[in-house]
Amino acid sequence: MMAWQISRTGESASLTELPVPVPGPGEVLVRIRAAGLNFADLLMVQGRYQVRNPLPFIPGLELAGEVVAPESGGAGPAAGTRVAAHVKCGAFAEYALVPRRDLLILPPGMPFATAAGFQIAWGTSHLALKEKAQLRAGETLFVSGASGGVGLTAVSLGHLMGARVIASVRGADKAQIARAAGADVVIDSDTPDLKALLRDLGGIDVTYDTVGGPGFDAAMRATRPGGRMLAIGFAGGDVPQVPLNQLLVRNISVIGLWWGGYLDFAPEVLRDSLAELLSWWGEGRIQPLIAAELAFADLQQGLDAIRRREVSGKLVLLTG
Repeated sequence: MMAWQISRTGESASLTELPVPVPGPGEVLVRIRAAGLNFADLLMVQGRYQVRNPLPFIPGLELAGEVVAPESGGAGPAAGTRVAAHVKCGAFAEYALVPRRDLLILPPGMPFATAAGFQIAWGTSHLALKEKAQLRAGETLFVSGASGGVGLTAVSLGHLMGARVIASVRGADKAQIARAAGADVVIDSDTPDLKALLRDLGGIDVTYDTVGGPGFDAAMRATRPGGRMLAIGFAGGDVPQVPLNQLLVRNISVIGLWWGGYLDFAPEVLRDSLAELLSWWGEGRIQPLIAAELAFADLQQGLDAIRRREVSGKLVLLTG
């Protein structure tokens, strides 16, 4: 099979021919048809991701395709079943081994590209807003990096949950995309005094921050007493330093969420969350935005676009 492999930390992945893996106990062989690209893939290449895989390894965290070899003994989905999965690595290849428990059966009509780019972005926002922050109808949600693959899902889900959504983006084109996803107010991420602007807009109940940096502090100081701040990522490169006295005197909660970490300690939480999202997709309540479908050979171009923060929505790599 062909796969993108990283042999040395800091070097780009190279297209390599490897043997098709053989399933072990509890594993299913999947023919990958599409794989989602994420900011985390860049961190993996640089050796800065939360988990460091032993070298060499195949990057890629989410995939969709068809079962080729079911689990031994006949358990689980049969050959030909359309599935999706979140994996710790290995999605940028033609085949992958997936634990049977982590497979999602796709609803009828869901394209592989949609399924591949669906799990991490939508799953993160669903778990963060519904379970962690317990966002309520009528509250104000502020989303930084709102035109990115994850931020845009937070805008859509916040709108669906009845919140007033303030989206921070850069540029008129991205502002239009955020409005189409359900943002009530769109502001420029380069606003000189973000704290003052957010206060003028009435303040915030919940912040969904994918960027980090000084914008996190500005949002915190515009948060109403009892507000919740979700630390989702640090795409801007700077990890905020949170003043605990501000949290104490204003009764603000800061909540971290690493969606992929649930695979190790509570995988059933992810399965239940994704099952609800797939149901919402089937009902037409959510519409994932695929920014582009890339040929298998174009992985590096896609990662470069993510690095430059040029992408609105999700990039998907087609593997066949």
